[in-house]
Amino acid sequence: MTTTSATTAPAAAQPLLHQRGEEIQLFGTVKQLPIALSHDARMYACQRLNRLLADTQMLYGLYKKHHWLMRGATFHQLHVLLDQHATAQLAVVDALAERVQSLGGVAVGDPRHAAEITSVPRPPNGVEEVPAMLSRLLEAHETILGDARDAARKVAEQGDDGTNDMIVSEVIRTGETQVWFLAEHLVDTPLTHVRRTATHREDGEARG
Repeated sequence: MTTTSATTAPAAAQPLLHQRGEEIQLFGTVKQLPIALSHDARMYACQRLNRLLADTQMLYGLYKKHHWLMRGATFHQLHVLLDQHATAQLAVVDALAERVQSLGGVAVGDPRHAAEITSVPRPPNGVEEVPAMLSRLLEAHETILGDARDAARKVAEQGDDGTNDMIVSEVIRTGETQVWFLAEHLVDTPLTHVRRTATHREDGEARG
Protein backbone atom coordinates (compact mmCIF):
# COMPACT_ATOMS: atom_id res chain seq x y z
CA MET A 1 0.00 0.00 0.00
CA THR A 2 1.36 3.44 -1.01
CA THR A 3 1.28 6.10 1.63
CA THR A 4 1.41 9.84 1.08
CA SER A 5 3.91 11.85 3.06
CA ALA A 6 2.55 14.63 5.19
CA THR A 7 4.88 17.00 3.31
CA THR A 8 3.70 15.97 -0.17
CA ALA A 9 1.01 18.07 -1.84
CA PRO A 10 -2.20 16.23 -2.72
CA ALA A 11 -2.65 15.14 -6.33
CA ALA A 12 -5.26 17.84 -6.96
CA ALA A 13 -2.62 20.52 -6.29
CA GLN A 14 0.14 18.94 -8.35
CA PRO A 15 0.90 20.53 -11.76
CA LEU A 16 0.68 18.05 -14.64
CA LEU A 17 4.23 18.31 -15.94
CA HIS A 18 6.05 17.14 -19.08
CA GLN A 19 2.97 17.14 -21.28
CA ARG A 20 3.28 16.88 -25.07
CA GLY A 21 0.65 16.94 -27.76
CA GLU A 22 0.08 17.00 -31.50
CA GLU A 23 0.16 20.27 -33.41
CA ILE A 24 -3.42 21.41 -33.75
CA GLN A 25 -2.57 23.99 -36.46
CA LEU A 26 0.46 23.78 -38.71
CA PHE A 27 2.67 26.74 -39.47
CA GLY A 28 1.80 28.14 -42.89
CA THR A 29 -1.94 27.49 -42.57
CA VAL A 30 -4.81 29.83 -41.75
CA LYS A 31 -8.06 29.02 -40.01
CA GLN A 32 -11.35 30.58 -41.03
CA LEU A 33 -12.35 33.73 -39.18
CA PRO A 34 -15.43 35.92 -39.89
CA ILE A 35 -13.50 39.08 -40.81
CA ALA A 36 -14.78 39.50 -44.40
CA LEU A 37 -11.37 38.80 -45.92
CA SER A 38 -10.72 35.92 -48.32
CA HIS A 39 -8.65 32.87 -47.45
CA ASP A 40 -6.09 33.73 -50.13
CA ALA A 41 -5.72 37.33 -48.93
CA ARG A 42 -5.22 36.19 -45.34
CA MET A 43 -2.77 33.48 -46.38
CA TYR A 44 -0.70 35.95 -48.38
CA ALA A 45 -0.70 38.52 -45.59
CA CYS A 46 0.42 35.94 -43.03
CA GLN A 47 3.31 34.87 -45.25
CA ARG A 48 4.51 38.45 -45.65
CA LEU A 49 3.95 39.30 -41.99
CA ASN A 50 5.86 36.25 -40.80
CA ARG A 51 8.82 37.23 -42.97
CA LEU A 52 8.78 40.71 -41.47
CA LEU A 53 8.32 39.16 -38.03
CA ALA A 54 11.39 36.95 -38.43
CA ASP A 55 13.50 39.86 -39.66
CA THR A 56 12.28 42.14 -36.87
CA GLN A 57 13.16 39.50 -34.26
CA MET A 58 16.68 39.43 -35.70
CA LEU A 59 16.82 43.24 -35.65
CA TYR A 60 15.73 43.23 -32.01
CA GLY A 61 18.51 40.74 -31.25
CA LEU A 62 21.06 42.93 -33.05
CA TYR A 63 19.97 45.94 -31.05
CA LYS A 64 20.38 44.09 -27.74
CA LYS A 65 23.75 42.62 -28.77
CA HIS A 66 25.11 46.01 -29.81
CA HIS A 67 23.59 47.69 -26.74
CA TRP A 68 25.62 45.33 -24.57
CA LEU A 69 28.81 45.63 -26.64
CA MET A 70 28.85 49.39 -27.16
CA ARG A 71 32.07 51.17 -26.18
CA GLY A 72 34.09 54.35 -26.60
CA ALA A 73 33.43 58.03 -25.94
CA THR A 74 29.77 57.77 -26.93
CA PHE A 75 29.20 54.61 -24.90
CA HIS A 76 26.47 55.94 -22.59
CA GLN A 77 24.54 57.80 -25.28
CA LEU A 78 24.50 54.85 -27.69
CA HIS A 79 24.04 52.25 -24.93
CA VAL A 80 20.81 54.02 -23.92
CA LEU A 81 19.67 54.78 -27.48
CA LEU A 82 20.08 51.22 -28.72
CA ASP A 83 18.14 49.88 -25.76
CA GLN A 84 15.31 52.34 -26.48
CA HIS A 85 15.27 51.21 -30.09
CA ALA A 86 15.26 47.56 -29.01
CA THR A 87 12.25 48.17 -26.77
CA ALA A 88 10.39 49.79 -29.67
CA GLN A 89 11.26 46.90 -32.00
CA LEU A 90 10.01 44.41 -29.42
CA ALA A 91 6.65 46.19 -29.55
CA VAL A 92 6.73 45.84 -33.35
CA VAL A 93 7.43 42.12 -32.96
CA ASP A 94 4.34 41.78 -30.79
CA ALA A 95 2.19 43.81 -33.21
CA LEU A 96 3.28 41.68 -36.18
CA ALA A 97 2.67 38.42 -34.33
CA GLU A 98 -0.77 39.49 -33.14
CA ARG A 99 -1.74 40.57 -36.66
CA VAL A 100 -0.82 37.10 -37.96
CA GLN A 101 -2.97 35.53 -35.27
CA SER A 102 -5.89 37.87 -35.96
CA LEU A 103 -5.83 36.71 -39.58
CA GLY A 104 -6.06 33.07 -38.49
CA GLY A 105 -2.40 32.21 -39.08
CA VAL A 106 0.45 30.99 -36.90
CA ALA A 107 3.11 33.54 -35.95
CA VAL A 108 6.77 32.52 -36.08
CA GLY A 109 7.77 32.63 -32.43
CA ASP A 110 10.80 30.40 -31.85
CA PRO A 111 14.02 32.35 -32.54
CA ARG A 112 15.49 29.22 -34.13
CA HIS A 113 12.58 29.14 -36.57
CA ALA A 114 12.92 32.87 -37.23
CA ALA A 115 16.61 32.37 -38.00
CA GLU A 116 15.67 29.87 -40.72
CA ILE A 117 13.54 32.35 -42.66
CA THR A 118 15.14 35.72 -41.97
CA SER A 119 16.84 37.83 -44.63
CA VAL A 120 18.95 39.73 -42.09
CA PRO A 121 22.59 38.54 -42.25
CA ARG A 122 24.01 36.98 -39.11
CA PRO A 123 26.59 39.15 -37.34
CA PRO A 124 29.91 37.76 -36.08
CA ASN A 125 29.77 36.19 -32.64
CA GLY A 126 32.44 38.59 -31.38
CA VAL A 127 32.68 42.37 -31.21
CA GLU A 128 32.87 44.69 -34.22
CA GLU A 129 33.99 48.30 -34.14
CA VAL A 130 31.24 50.77 -33.20
CA PRO A 131 30.72 52.24 -36.72
CA ALA A 132 30.41 48.71 -38.12
CA MET A 133 27.80 47.81 -35.51
CA LEU A 134 25.75 50.89 -36.38
CA SER A 135 26.10 50.21 -40.10
CA ARG A 136 24.91 46.64 -39.58
CA LEU A 137 21.79 47.94 -37.82
CA LEU A 138 21.10 50.37 -40.67
CA GLU A 139 21.43 47.60 -43.24
CA ALA A 140 18.99 45.41 -41.31
CA HIS A 141 16.54 48.32 -41.18
CA GLU A 142 16.86 48.83 -44.93
CA THR A 143 16.13 45.15 -45.58
CA ILE A 144 13.01 45.30 -43.42
CA LEU A 145 11.79 48.64 -44.78
CA GLY A 146 12.14 47.53 -48.39
CA ASP A 147 10.16 44.36 -47.73
CA ALA A 148 7.60 46.26 -45.62
CA ARG A 149 6.89 48.80 -48.37
CA ASP A 150 6.35 46.05 -50.92
CA ALA A 151 4.16 44.04 -48.53
CA ALA A 152 2.06 47.08 -47.58
CA ARG A 153 1.29 47.85 -51.23
CA LYS A 154 0.40 44.27 -52.11
CA VAL A 155 -1.84 43.51 -49.14
CA ALA A 156 -3.70 46.77 -49.82
CA GLU A 157 -4.32 45.59 -53.38
CA GLN A 158 -6.02 42.52 -51.89
CA GLY A 159 -8.30 44.63 -49.71
CA ASP A 160 -6.42 43.97 -46.45
CA ASP A 161 -6.48 47.51 -45.09
CA GLY A 162 -5.78 46.37 -41.53
CA THR A 163 -2.49 44.72 -42.43
CA ASN A 164 -1.51 47.66 -44.63
CA ASP A 165 -2.19 50.09 -41.78
CA MET A 166 -0.28 47.95 -39.28
CA ILE A 167 2.79 47.64 -41.52
CA VAL A 168 2.87 51.36 -42.33
CA SER A 169 2.18 52.65 -38.82
CA GLU A 170 4.26 50.14 -36.85
CA VAL A 171 7.03 48.76 -39.06
CA ILE A 172 7.73 51.57 -41.51
CA ARG A 173 7.30 54.63 -39.33
CA THR A 174 9.21 53.13 -36.41
CA GLY A 175 11.99 51.97 -38.70
CA GLU A 176 12.33 55.29 -40.52
CA THR A 177 12.70 57.21 -37.26
CA GLN A 178 15.28 54.79 -35.90
CA VAL A 179 17.28 54.93 -39.14
CA TRP A 180 17.41 58.73 -38.85
CA PHE A 181 18.72 58.58 -35.28
CA LEU A 182 21.34 55.94 -36.13
CA ALA A 183 22.55 57.44 -39.40
CA GLU A 184 23.31 60.80 -37.77
CA HIS A 185 25.85 59.02 -35.52
CA LEU A 186 27.85 58.06 -38.60
CA VAL A 187 28.33 61.62 -39.88
CA ASP A 188 32.01 62.54 -39.53
CA THR A 189 31.55 65.87 -37.75
CA PRO A 190 34.33 67.73 -35.85
CA LEU A 191 33.38 68.51 -32.26
CA THR A 192 35.54 71.56 -31.58
CA HIS A 193 36.16 73.38 -34.89
CA VAL A 194 34.68 74.09 -38.32
CA ARG A 195 36.34 72.30 -41.21
CA ARG A 196 38.50 74.64 -43.29
CA THR A 197 37.26 74.11 -46.82
CA ALA A 198 38.30 76.01 -49.95
CA THR A 199 35.18 78.17 -49.64
CA HIS A 200 36.03 79.08 -46.04
CA ARG A 201 39.58 80.03 -47.05
CA GLU A 202 38.34 82.23 -49.92
CA ASP A 203 35.85 83.97 -47.62
CA GLY A 204 38.58 84.58 -45.05
CA GLU A 205 40.97 85.99 -47.63
CA ALA A 206 38.25 88.26 -49.02
CA ARG A 207 37.49 89.65 -45.58
CA GLY A 208 41.22 90.10 -44.90
